[in-house]
Amino acid sequence: MIEAENITLHYGGSQILHGVSIGAAPGEVACVMGNNGAGKTSLMSVLAGRHPRSGGELRLMGERLGRVTAQEMARRGVGYVPQGRAIFPMLTVRENLETGLGCLPSGQRRIPDEIYDSFPVLAQMAQRRGGDLSGGQQQQLAVARALVIRPRVLLMDEPTEGIQPNIIAQIGRVIAALRDAGQMAIVLVEQYFDFAWDLGDRFALMERGQVVLGGKRSNLARDDLHGRLAGLAGS
Repeated sequence: MIEAENITLHYGGSQILHGVSIGAAPGEVACVMGNNGAGKTSLMSVLAGRHPRSGGELRLMGERLGRVTAQEMARRGVGYVPQGRAIFPMLTVRENLETGLGCLPSGQRRIPDEIYDSFPVLAQMAQRRGGDLSGGQQQQLAVARALVIRPRVLLMDEPTEGIQPNIIAQIGRVIAALRDAGQMAIVLVEQYFDFAWDLGDRFALMERGQVVLGGKRSNLARDDLHGRLAGLAGS
């Protein structure tokens, strides 16, 4: 569904990504892990079309992509939940959700009922401003906004960051349901190891802009992956 091969990325004269390869098929969650500064968010920016890669190949539904914008990736069915949520604080919950609909044909610009089924609090607070929501509620809104386009690929950058355990559990259930439906490929950047391990089918552990350990969950030992991640944190 989405495949990145030997991706490189530069910011000015600095190289940020060094030959990173990752992919996810429908019904799979690919987890990208690593410490702050490892290049995880930069990789997601490339996958979402927010920053042009310097080199490597990006394929979506088998099609090789050249330079594409974030809007074009959204039109192609890529939903993105950025780190830090990036909701519009002065817009209502409903208006925030509607901002995600612009990439769809006019006849499809409606909020699917299943959005409110997955996140009932958003239905209750539909007329409240985004800035008045708690951090956990804002994170639910950010995930829901990405889902209103009915994506075939969902990119999520640290959706559990700074939110309470019950909201983490709810978001985990939503991700698991999307994965189990078998229609969507999910790339998840996550530092919370247990959350990632419970959901992931593939893993890529990054350090200094490159993948240092990766593969299918079935080929990885939990303790080895956890130990390697902990070792990076202590180095």
